[in-house]
Amino acid sequence: MTTNSAEKPEKPLHCLVTGATGYIGGRLVPELLEAGHRVRCMVRTPRKLRDYPWAADVEIVRGDVTDADSVASAMADIDVAYYLVHALTTGADFEETDRGAATIFAESAAREGVGRIVYLGGLTPPGVPERELSPHLRSRDEVGRILLDSGVPTTALRAAVIIGSGSASFEMLRYLTERLPVMVTPSWVSTRIQPIAVRDVLRYLVGSARMPRDVSRTFDIGGPDVITYREMMQRYAEIAALPHRLILPVPMLTPRLSSHWIGLVTPVPRSIARPLAESLRYEVVCQEHDIARYVPDRPGQPFTFEKALRLALQRVREARVTTRWSSASVPGVPSDPLPTDPDWAGGSLYTDVRELDVEASQEALWKVVEGIGGDHGWYSFPLAWAVRGWLDRLVGGVGLRRGRRDTDRLRVGDSLDFWRVEEIEPGHLLRLRAEMRLPGLAWLEMYAERDERGRAHYRQRALFHPRGLLGHAYWWSVSPFHAIVFGGMARNIARAATALPSSPTAEEPGALPR
Repeated sequence: MTTNSAEKPEKPLHCLVTGATGYIGGRLVPELLEAGHRVRCMVRTPRKLRDYPWAADVEIVRGDVTDADSVASAMADIDVAYYLVHALTTGADFEETDRGAATIFAESAAREGVGRIVYLGGLTPPGVPERELSPHLRSRDEVGRILLDSGVPTTALRAAVIIGSGSASFEMLRYLTERLPVMVTPSWVSTRIQPIAVRDVLRYLVGSARMPRDVSRTFDIGGPDVITYREMMQRYAEIAALPHRLILPVPMLTPRLSSHWIGLVTPVPRSIARPLAESLRYEVVCQEHDIARYVPDRPGQPFTFEKALRLALQRVREARVTTRWSSASVPGVPSDPLPTDPDWAGGSLYTDVRELDVEASQEALWKVVEGIGGDHGWYSFPLAWAVRGWLDRLVGGVGLRRGRRDTDRLRVGDSLDFWRVEEIEPGHLLRLRAEMRLPGLAWLEMYAERDERGRAHYRQRALFHPRGLLGHAYWWSVSPFHAIVFGGMARNIARAATALPSSPTAEEPGALPR
């Protein structure tokens, strides 16, 4: 175990963080900075980190873990490389993708002379043959082995359920318990698991950076409580002041059926719910707590399940959720077109444009625009939006229930119901990219502007780039409803801005810049 010397402070390390736009990575970066380390973030889309509060304090490089050249470039002069990238899907080739990316990362780290790799994977049940593990757990385990075999000292942390505001596991637990006073559940609700608070996960990740070079192994990490999922739901109900939940396990509910059930009740889409449900079939309990030799626990650490739950709920109620599970699930590829592409690169682009003068300040109008979605809704025909969300869920999409990370503020990369914030110019432009299942690509742009007289002007554009004949048919089938949905949205946003307390006008001090 290493100890800090009061006479000679330890030299800051240069850390590479992959998955910095994800749930864990986005929380790890500020913890590493607070510990005094230098941080380089490798992301596929650097502008997604633009609005993070720590973005100016890190080096951001463009790269993809499946591209050997970009990984090698990002590894230059790195002391510790964090591998926090997973394909959390059930697609046919996700295991192969995980395997290839881990191999590239391991070989690059060895070639570039990286001092240590730190990996966060899943806790696997002892004694279960590899072939019987779920694809999700099997892939996480394989990635850990690839990194450990790299020749670079590696810390492979293995966790079961992570409890923290915004985590997929917490959201699943929260919505199942809050929305269903009586539950017909899969048999896995009686499986024992060892949850861990996200704060403890981050503490172990940061502390792993300074492990001795001769330590290269896996570590099981978990909280002090070993409980069943049924007990987790009942404890959640107690802490959230909900009535006692009636839970009725049914053996015939398979992980596949469970994922449909979870997808309908919670914001977690079926593609993510299924690997989570498959993992819960197994008893995942820590077999050792050796991590404490190198990252000592202080009194009260690791956190109990109850404390982790209370902290997560407090963050949700105070709207202080810094990252969410949905931050990492971004469909599409860099080559996909943007609505700003000139002449639409020769393709078709359907648009629906609405404009209104608003008897309010630009500041008030922008406040309504930035607050759209989540609990505030979409300002038109709620039933139509709800039906569209349910239809999306039924075909495996994300639906409307992802909500918002923050009730008032947005940043690039945030999920917003079944949209993703693609661009934001504070006070002026909000561009959302659709993530519902569609035969094409769709965007919604909202502008808060000023006319020559200083009055607020609202401009709204819905854009759709169809794929094939089905895409064209889709647009024309829904276009008769645009006047109700998009026209109503524009009018109601204008009304909401007018109803807000007066704010600075264009000529007054403190007005938003054009």
